[in-house]
Order: sequence, then structure tokens, then C-alpha cells
Amino acid sequence: MTASVARNGDVSFWYSQIGGPPACRDPLPGDRSVDVCIVGAGYTGLWTAYYLKTLQPDFSVAVVEREFAGFGASGRNGGWMTGGFSWSREKYLKSGGTRDGVVAMGQALRGTVDEVIRVAVAEGIEADIRRTDGLVVACTPAQLQRVRDTHAEETAWGAPRERIELIGGAEMRARIKVKDAIGALVTHGVARVQPAMLVRGLAAAVERLGVPIWEQTTAIGLEKGRVRTDRGTVTAPVIVRATEGFTAGLPGHERKLLPLNSAIVVTEPVPETVWQQIGWNGCELLGDASHTYSYAQRTADNRIAMGGRGVPYRFGSKTDVHGRTQAGTIEKLHGILRRLLPEVSELPLSHGWCGVLGVPRDWCASVGFDRAAGMAWAGGYVGLGVSTSNLSGQTLADLILGRDTELVHLPWVNRQVREWEREPFRWLGVHGMYQLYYRADAREARSGGQRTSSLAKLANRLTGR
Repeated sequence: MTASVARNGDVSFWYSQIGGPPACRDPLPGDRSVDVCIVGAGYTGLWTAYYLKTLQPDFSVAVVEREFAGFGASGRNGGWMTGGFSWSREKYLKSGGTRDGVVAMGQALRGTVDEVIRVAVAEGIEADIRRTDGLVVACTPAQLQRVRDTHAEETAWGAPRERIELIGGAEMRARIKVKDAIGALVTHGVARVQPAMLVRGLAAAVERLGVPIWEQTTAIGLEKGRVRTDRGTVTAPVIVRATEGFTAGLPGHERKLLPLNSAIVVTEPVPETVWQQIGWNGCELLGDASHTYSYAQRTADNRIAMGGRGVPYRFGSKTDVHGRTQAGTIEKLHGILRRLLPEVSELPLSHGWCGVLGVPRDWCASVGFDRAAGMAWAGGYVGLGVSTSNLSGQTLADLILGRDTELVHLPWVNRQVREWEREPFRWLGVHGMYQLYYRADAREARSGGQRTSSLAKLANRLTGR
């Protein structure tokens, strides 16, 4: 069966669901001067603006954006708000952190789910947010061992017992009837969200606080004390780089974050009879424990959105054209959906799209502020941006305002990471890594999945994950 979609691109299905991409706000009206200029109107930039203005209302803050607020990953992601920690804790330790600091960072991240919901309620943001559980299902013995290892690691690093638990295959299938499920890791305290509605509501909240968002304004140079754009120059003693997967498009920042590609397909509405067969009666987030990893949600209008890797990286850090993805990627994601939930195999796909997320060289997120240079930054979320960006915004506001809070002492603050290799080496490295992951999954499948393939370990070493 060959998969196709009725609509490909158009930024994302999430925008189609709310009437299409928004009309753009006015661009920068010539040279301006503010206290803080934020480059990028995604979650990171908007949360930073929000907390700066709520903590210090007399600060003048402005945001410049190349397209429109939420054009990037903020309006295209899978809608998982987990407060999770999937980076290497050991790397944070090696770069000067302490065990207590890493544990505190995990606790702060878990708190972002409640914080986002608090702000959404306070600001009247309707974004289909529903508290739920995250289920990472294991369908082979090797996957089950990886799930158990994750549970042990999270527990060892301070995750409360009420946060995570292991369940068996029967209990997993009672919640969602995933084919061949033999167990799962359950993460409590997460939430489903409609990404475009969240970023749209957050942008409106920031504007109500008096922050202009100048769209259709391309930053062409970040320098000490000024942001040069194609519409004029913004002078500011503090500049915030909040461009995540699009950072490579900024002159002088080409190798700081690699734009890793991810894609999603959405089904037509699932009939109630099929939902009853699947048993997916709540808003649980569903992922799997394969090396190439997939993620899914049941949308508010009763579709299944299934995401994963397609073409992982485009040569020269190129990004997509308004979310359009490849036919092969659509087929691959549909294949994952059919494998996990065969009951929906015949259901047509309504929409497919892709986007990029930011990946630092050591695959660990960071946030920081160089006061002498007047430059702040945050990013490298590696797929956890919906919740992590909120903590970034809180932390950047504290750093910029000179507040001595617990957040500014967390181990991801002011970490310096080496840049990615020049082409073609980073293209070869990333594509080589994912080819090894695909082959590792295939090898495990052929062998009955009794143990994790050594190819996956080689892939991790190849790119420093």
C-alpha cells in the first residue's frame, strides 16, 4: 500500500485546523532602539519576552521574526509537553555541573508543564491542553530492556516514584492496543497540546504586555549592541538569539546548531468503532522504544498525528519550504502507524509536513547570557522544546535582569559547546548515524529483538550522542 496525503506542507496541519497560517504582522518600521531585542518569535523568544515584561514592566522589549510568530518548530511539533530530560546527565556533570544541580534541573523541567498551564489559564490561551500520561511502548525484548534502563536512570536521578512506572504488555494493551506490545514506560504529569494555538495565544499575550513583534523581518547580522535586519537596525544593549533550528541561517552562527529534520502525518478522523478496537480512549501520548523513535497523539478532533524522522538532515543546513516533506517520509511514517496500530491501516492520511529542531554538537540543550557582549541565547532542545523553551524563557529573564535565582545556577546555564564540523562531514555523520539506527532496528526485528544491536551503540559514538 502506497501512502499519500491530501495536503503536504502549508506549514503544518495545526494551522490548517485553525483556519490556516495567520496574516503577518507589520515588519520593523525602520531603525529602532529598545532595552532587549529578541531574534525569533517561537516559544523561546516569546516566553523570554513574556517573563521579562511581567518581571520588569518598564523594560522595552521587541521581537523580530523572519516569517510569522510560530512559523518554525513551535507551530509544527508533535504537541508533546512532557517536562522531560533526555540529554546526557553525565555531560552536564563533565562541563562543571554537580549531581544536585542536574537533579534540580530535572525538577525544574518537570515543573514547566504546570507553569505553561498556569500561564495559559491566566492569559486565556485555549490550546487544547489536556493533562495525560506518556506511554513509550516496547514491542521486543530489546526494546523492553531499553525501557527498563530508562526507568532505572530516571529513578536514580531523582524522578519521583509517582512520576514514572513500568507496566506489562497486558496493561499497555488495555490502554492502547499496540500490536505486539510487551511492556511500556509510563510518564505521568505530561500534557497534550495543540502547538499552533499555544504559540498564537502566547504571541497575543506578549503583545498585550506592550511587546511589538515585527514579522517579515530578516536578521542579517547580530552584533554587540545591534541587530541588523533587511528592514532596518534595532539597537539594544541586550540581544537574545532564539532561533533554534534556523540558527544556521544566521551569519556567524552557521555551525552552532544543526537543523535536524522531523516529520508528521495526520490521519482523517478515526471512526468511533476503530477507537473502540484500539482502546485509545484518553489523550495519552504514544511513543515507541525503537532506535528511530516515533511519537503520536490523539488530536482534539479525533485524528492520529504520527511523527518521526524522515530525511534527517539536508546538506548545508538547508531547511524545508513551508513544511513540505518527501513522499518517502510520508510512506515511512505511515508504515510505522500501520505496524503499531494495524486497525487504522486503511484510514487515509489528510496532511503531512516537516520542520527542523536544533541540535548542538553534544546533543545537550543550553541557555546563557554573556553580559559583556550583551548576547543571550537558548536552544538545542533536540525535540523537547515545547516544555524546555518555557524554562529557557524563565531563565533568560532572570539572567538578563540580574536576578540571583535557583534557575541561573542550573548546570545548563552558560555551557559552551564546540561547533559542528564543516560540510560534508556533518552531513555524512548525521546520515551515517541514522542509517545505523535504521539498520539496528531492522537487525533487531530479524533476530526477534532479543538484544539491542551493536549498530545503535556505534551510531551514538559516531555523532557524540
